[in-house]
Amino acid sequence: MNVRGLLKPSVFLFIVAMSSCVEHSSLGAPSRAGAVSTVNQKAAADDPCRETIPELYDRVSASVVSISAVQVDRFEIENGIRTVVGSGFIISEDGLVLTNSHVVFGSQSIAVIMDDGRRVEATLLGADPIYDLAVLHIPGARNAVPRAALGNSDLVRIGEDVVAIGNPLALEQTLTRGVVSGLNRFVADSPFSLTLPLIQTDAPINPGNSGGPLFNRCGEVIGINTLMASDAQNIGFAVPINTAKQVIPQLVKNGRVIRPWFGMSVKPISKETMALINMPLVDGLLVEKVDAGSPAEQAGLRGGRLLVSIAGEQFLLGGDIITEVNGQSTHDPKRLAETVESLRVGDTVRLALYRENQTRQLMFKLPERPILPGDLRSNASNTQLRKGNK
Repeated sequence: MNVRGLLKPSVFLFIVAMSSCVEHSSLGAPSRAGAVSTVNQKAAADDPCRETIPELYDRVSASVVSISAVQVDRFEIENGIRTVVGSGFIISEDGLVLTNSHVVFGSQSIAVIMDDGRRVEATLLGADPIYDLAVLHIPGARNAVPRAALGNSDLVRIGEDVVAIGNPLALEQTLTRGVVSGLNRFVADSPFSLTLPLIQTDAPINPGNSGGPLFNRCGEVIGINTLMASDAQNIGFAVPINTAKQVIPQLVKNGRVIRPWFGMSVKPISKETMALINMPLVDGLLVEKVDAGSPAEQAGLRGGRLLVSIAGEQFLLGGDIITEVNGQSTHDPKRLAETVESLRVGDTVRLALYRENQTRQLMFKLPERPILPGDLRSNASNTQLRKGNK
């Protein structure tokens, strides 16, 4: 039997039959593809998280504004007047705008340029240089301005898509795209004493992006763009929006964030670390620096004097080691953080500390923390970091 001769017609007939099916499907049932397309469009309309980037931009960009602020440096004899350009976004129907503190703090005049080109003089309601957040108010805005939806930065995951919209290099309403590269990033040597965990992104952030929103794919703001690494490619940082949610009410009501002042810088140090340099074996918080005129200085705390490097980490040794705060051991970082965060202006703090082979007790009241010179540095001490304003 000629098997090869039987196979050829079978294959040919199968191909013809399949071709007929495809042709019949394409001619006789054109509505199916159309129906699928319609379903997809409807699903995207019902679920904004499935929008294309252009669709997301069209929906949210109107809430993003450009900010131009005139600042006067009274310590500069020449060129003491400069214009700072940044970004912001509308967060309420009555015209509240969220931006970075370093864009507007200390400015003599602030103008907000809306998406439609309108230029409006804005009022600074409050600013906090430590968290680098500020709230402006656009007068006369009543339900006529688009506002950005605020997301939940606690739900952000590494790898998810994000877009930044802002005013880089005065190029208004510029969109850049990237992903969340990291979470809980502490930038210890930042220009504005940022001690909160930041969101890291590779979405390009350039001068003029400061204060602009970092959106997730659902069009919700998850962060406020604030810093970039100038000596690296696409390493930027944003303040988590949940931090802003906590701060905004205080900025609107009080014009500032009211927080207690210790006036010292500390670093955790372990027995193992102390053993390496033959120091007294006690766990605790090493007091490295005590601010002049602070309650810590007035209470008699001592800072360090000898700078040493251990496994690449620097310690300023010779200062007090705090072992307890209000009876809470410093061995449990989580409970210690809860204890410190519960303190308010006017509260009394009790410290147990180790000094010269003896345990001592100190007690002092916490005043309100003032704005310190380091909060307002115009340039980062770490030259690899710079602000996203122009």
